[in-house]
Amino acid sequence: MTGGVIAGALITGALAAPTAGAAERTPGGAAEARGVAVAAAKAAKQGIDWADCPADWGLAKPIQCGYVTVPLDYAKPNGRTIKLAVDRIANTGTASERQGSLIYNPGGPGGSGLRFPTRVTTKNPLWTKASKAYDFVGFDPRGVGHSAAISCVDPQEFVKAPKLDPVPDSEADKRVQRKLAREYAEGCAERSGWMLPHMTTPNTARDIDVIRAALGDKKLNYLGVSYGTYIGGVYATLFPTHVRRLIVDSVVNPSREKIWYQANLDQDVAFEMRWNDWKAWVAKNDAAYHIGDTPAKVQQQWEKLRAAAKKSPIGGVVGPAELLGLFQSAPYYDSSWATVAQVWSDYLAGDEKALVEAAGPDMSDTAGNIASENGNAVYTAVECADAKWPTSWSKWDRDNTRLHRDYPFLTWSNAWMNLPCATWGAKQRTPLEVGAAKGLPETLIVQSTRDAATPYEGAVELHKRLKGSRLVTEKDAGSHGVTGLVNPCVNDRVDAYLLKGTVDATDVTCAPHATPVPAKSGAAAAKDAKAAKEAAVLVK
Repeated sequence: MTGGVIAGALITGALAAPTAGAAERTPGGAAEARGVAVAAAKAAKQGIDWADCPADWGLAKPIQCGYVTVPLDYAKPNGRTIKLAVDRIANTGTASERQGSLIYNPGGPGGSGLRFPTRVTTKNPLWTKASKAYDFVGFDPRGVGHSAAISCVDPQEFVKAPKLDPVPDSEADKRVQRKLAREYAEGCAERSGWMLPHMTTPNTARDIDVIRAALGDKKLNYLGVSYGTYIGGVYATLFPTHVRRLIVDSVVNPSREKIWYQANLDQDVAFEMRWNDWKAWVAKNDAAYHIGDTPAKVQQQWEKLRAAAKKSPIGGVVGPAELLGLFQSAPYYDSSWATVAQVWSDYLAGDEKALVEAAGPDMSDTAGNIASENGNAVYTAVECADAKWPTSWSKWDRDNTRLHRDYPFLTWSNAWMNLPCATWGAKQRTPLEVGAAKGLPETLIVQSTRDAATPYEGAVELHKRLKGSRLVTEKDAGSHGVTGLVNPCVNDRVDAYLLKGTVDATDVTCAPHATPVPAKSGAAAAKDAKAAKEAAVLVK
């Protein structure tokens, strides 16, 4: 996500013959550093051929779309290339108010950022001030959507339901899941093998630097949420002097020891905490939902629902796996609390239609199913390529069996989702040592203390590693993605940083945003719940 003026200087320095040990001293490798400088110079010269977006992208004027060409392998900048889809909407203020482009990544791995400019067209009040100063720029990361999309399995097969119950009853169940994970890894290699070695977070960070150059921006303004925070931390490590403004929201723990196996185990613990928060809220609002007036009773109803769906899938398609796909959106996002509870409440009252619509697949939505399969493929490819995973099944079995005893909500589901990395056929790298001091300006880190997908400790760890960073903590809250919520204590600081570059003298603790209230019922709740389920891929 370097301007033409400085690209020449960057290339001149980068292309000089490296001294002994330069590869070790250059984060990510000296060859890749030279390669990204070459690619950025080309992109700065070529720019982006902006045009109206293709009709089937769902991005109406005045949003514009285009492509940026990047190397598949930055160590070989003159080798094979791929095209990355980008879009933008111009700043709404005057020319004198404009401060450049603000590039956005929503997370994943596997999330598309192309919806970002719609925050302007929909007049989202949280972003009115920032949009006066910045062009809002989104992009599909490599492998995603319109950017050389990868695939691991036929999309219609991917969404078929019901799937196996993720919680194994026997060793035989585990053997079946292991076979499925191995076959999935093989499918990735068969369908997308040429891309897999290059589906790394450092490469996405390099891609962002090339996009920045193509936009004509001397320095980067970036907002990353969830997994987008890891991209941001890696970018700050590789290109500290290229950063102008950097906001990371809901932070992946960047420690090499966490990426990615341990991070997923930590996630299981945090999801149980937030699941308990939601159960307490449902119990508190029993007058609206009639599910149970204590968290224990709500849990009993969940186990009863799960058992019934296992015995006989609801509507023929919603088993325990599909239920979890829907219900995990509540620990993810507060915005899902009321909708998921209402769908559940309607089911208990005898209406199973909303639950089937929200949790089951829509086999007629081929475009949506392609996007879902692609998102899962990218998630797997990036996490498997970024780090070396345990190959011993006994380790996976021991760790997840132990965790499941105390944190049963998500543990086994998360394990099976990541298990393809144990038999991954493509190269797995050593994670970058994230951290930057020299040349990095002040950066802003935003995090809630009870986040399920990215536990709070991740923000603390990144804060230590990025010198001059400021941490804004939303205390006693847990929704994933804090900058998109109404909380003036957070929103005002985001605006101040983006518009003026100012941060508080010390770290800040904010009170939580407003607690959700019971809202919609029936078809409206089902529609919202289905959208929430689709957003809540097991992401970072």
